[in-house]
Amino acid sequence: MSPAPKPLPRLLRFVRPYWRPALAALTLLAMLVVLDLAIPRLIQRIIDQGIALGNRRVVAETALLMLGISVASTFIAIGNNVYSVRVGEGVARDLREAIFLRIQSFSYGNLDRQNTGQLLVRLTSDVNALKTLTQISLRIGTRAPLMIVGSLALMIRTSPRLALALAPVLVVTSLLIGFFIVRTEPLFRTVQGKLDALNGVLQENISGVRLVKSLVRGQFENQRFEVANEELTLRSVVVMRFMSGMMPALTLCINVGLVVVIWVGGLDAIRGRLSVGQIVAFTNYMLSTMTPLVMMTLLSNTWAAGLASAARVQEVLGTSPEVVDAPDARALPPETPPDVAFDHVWFTYHGEGNEPVLRDIDLLVEPGKTIAILGATGAGKSSLVQLIPRFYDATRGVVRFGGGDVRGWTQSSLLARIGIVPQESLLFSGTVAENLRYGRPDASDGEVKAAAEAAQAAGFIAELPGGYGARVEARGANFSGGQKQRLAIARALIVDPDVLILDDSTSAVDVETEIKIQDALARRRPGTTTFVVAQRISTVLNADRIVVLDGGRLVASGTHLELMATSAVYQEIFETQLGGGIVEEAEAAEAAELQASAAGPRGGA
Repeated sequence: MSPAPKPLPRLLRFVRPYWRPALAALTLLAMLVVLDLAIPRLIQRIIDQGIALGNRRVVAETALLMLGISVASTFIAIGNNVYSVRVGEGVARDLREAIFLRIQSFSYGNLDRQNTGQLLVRLTSDVNALKTLTQISLRIGTRAPLMIVGSLALMIRTSPRLALALAPVLVVTSLLIGFFIVRTEPLFRTVQGKLDALNGVLQENISGVRLVKSLVRGQFENQRFEVANEELTLRSVVVMRFMSGMMPALTLCINVGLVVVIWVGGLDAIRGRLSVGQIVAFTNYMLSTMTPLVMMTLLSNTWAAGLASAARVQEVLGTSPEVVDAPDARALPPETPPDVAFDHVWFTYHGEGNEPVLRDIDLLVEPGKTIAILGATGAGKSSLVQLIPRFYDATRGVVRFGGGDVRGWTQSSLLARIGIVPQESLLFSGTVAENLRYGRPDASDGEVKAAAEAAQAAGFIAELPGGYGARVEARGANFSGGQKQRLAIARALIVDPDVLILDDSTSAVDVETEIKIQDALARRRPGTTTFVVAQRISTVLNADRIVVLDGGRLVASGTHLELMATSAVYQEIFETQLGGGIVEEAEAAEAAELQASAAGPRGGA
C-alpha cells in the first residue's frame, strides 16, 4: 500500500472542533442503516405472512410501516447531509486559514523553495478535495461498512447455509474490489501530480502574460501548456481505462451471487427449509452487502484525491519557518541607536550547492549615515541588506543592530524600526491612500501627503482621478514602473523608520527625480540610517560611504573621491557608466579638496 494515508490522521485535528455535528451525522447515518436493513425483513413478512396466507391486514400494515420508514429515512438522510456539509465546510475554512497563516509565517528561504502555483493549488483544489473526502466519509464512506456488516449478520441469521454457499463469491468480490482500490490510488495520485504541474504552468503564464507578449513567446507557452495538458489527459485516460473494467467484473460477481442464491435457495425452498420470503430477504441483504462494496470502489478516486491532497497540505503545514524568534529573544528598545554592524558575516542560500553568496563581510555603519552598496549583478548586494531585518539569517558571523545580535531581538520589534523598499514595487488592489498607509494604517492625511512629497509622488497623484482616493489595480497594473517605485518609497517613509533600506528602488525613475528623492530623504529625518543598493553609480555619488562588493566580498569602502583614487573595481564601474577621464578627475577632485581644506584655516585667521 502507498504511504499516502499517513498525513491523514494529522489532519484529523481540523475535524475535532466539529465533533458534535460529526457525531450527529454518524448517529443519523447509523439510524439510516438500521432502517434500510429493516426493509428486506418487512418484505419477507409481506410475502410469508401476508401474500402466502392471504392476510390482507398484514400486507396493509407492513406496507404502511415500510412507507413510514421510507419517509423517516428521507428526513434522516437530509439531516445527515446537513451535518456532513457543516463539518466539511468548517474543515475547509479552517484548513484554508491554517495554510494561509503558515504561508504568512514563512521566511524568505521557505518562499524561495515554494512555487506560487503549487501554494495556490494547496489553498484551493487540495482543500476542496479534503472537504469532499470529509463529507463523503460522513455520508457514503461510513454508511458502506455499516451496511456490509449489518447485511452479513442478517444474511447469516436468515439462512446460515445459504450464507456459507455465498461466502466464496463474497470473498472473490472483496479481493477484486481491494485490487482495484490498491491499484487506482497511486494512479489517481499521479493524475493529481499532473494537475499540479498544469496549474503551475497556468499560474506562471497568467502572471507573466505581459512578458510573454513582449518577448513574442506565445507559441512557446502554448506548447508548454499543451504538453502539460496532454500529460494530464493521458494519465486520466489510463485511470479511466483501468476503471472501465471494474464495473463489468463487479456486475459479473453480483450476477453469480444471484444465481447462487436462487439455485441453492430454490432447492432449499423445494425441500421446505426456506420460504420464498426468506429467499427474497436474503437476496436483498446480498445486494445490500455487495452494493456498498461497489460504491466504495467508485469512490476510490475521491479517496485517492483526498489522500494525495492530505499529503500535499501536510507538506505545507509541516514546514517550519527558517527564521524564528529565539526562546530568550527580547523586544528591541525604542531608544536603541540605529547602528548596524556586520561581524565577519558569511551567507549561503539553502540548496545552492553551499556556494557562499557573501564572504567574510566586516562592516560598521554608524547611526544617521547613508551607506551605498554597489557591485555587479550577483555580487550579493540585496543578500547583504536582507540580513538586517532577518529575512535570512547569516550562515556564519553576526549581524548586529543597536549593538546586539539581530537574532536576540524579536522580529516584530526589529521590523518596526526598519523601512524597506524592495526591488519589486508591489502594490495591492485598493486606493492610493490605502497602499501608502499599508504599513501604518493610522497615519494622518498630512503624514501621507508629506511622505508622497518626499518620494516625489505627490505630483502624479494629484493628477489622478480622485487623487489619493484613486483606485489601484491588482499589483499596481495601472501605474508605470517609476510611479510604483515612488509610491513604494512613500509607503516605507510613512512608517517613519530608524533604518531605511532602498534595494535598487529608484531604477525606474530618471536621474533628476532620483536626486530630488535623495535630497528629500536627507532633509526628512537626518538621524535615519539609510542603505542604498544601486546599479547606477549616479545613485551613490553623494553617500556618506560607498561599499563595493565583488563576488560576495567587500573589496572597497569609502567616499566617491576616495574610491576613485584607490579602488580599481569602482573606477571600472564609473568608467563603464559615466565615461573616461577617471584618473584626471580623481586627481583634480583630490587637489580641490586639499585646496579647500587649506583655505579654511586661512579664512578663519
